[in-house]
Amino acid sequence: MKSKPVLTHDDVKKIAAAAETEAVKNNWAVTITIVDDGGHMLWLQRLDGAAPVSAWIAPAKARTAALGRRESGVYEKMVNEGRVSFLSVEPVTPLEGGVPIVVEGHYVGAVGVSGVKSTEDVQIAKAGIAALGL
Repeated sequence: MKSKPVLTHDDVKKIAAAAETEAVKNNWAVTITIVDDGGHMLWLQRLDGAAPVSAWIAPAKARTAALGRRESGVYEKMVNEGRVSFLSVEPVTPLEGGVPIVVEGHYVGAVGVSGVKSTEDVQIAKAGIAALGL
């Protein structure tokens, strides 16, 4: 049997608080989602003013990053470069804004953000992950 790190509730709260701080600091109305390594939702937070659709998109970005073990923007780039077959792959959502959480070489989950420019979504997700001090 092998052992691996897993996200705790305290970890999730740290990530969420730091991500929210980054969004609020920049006056960005977004939805923040955190999932475990299987893409199962551990946190969803829709900030005031965030578009309702962001509550659907953020979890999809997080699941894509967790299950694909890479940033969801990789899939967006593939589609934009002509590999449109990825548009039919479930559960891949080829939109930038999902970032995996890697601890000691293990993929333990991901953060997905939706509501502003994709690069800003990534900025918020990475700010949240940075709160773990990895």
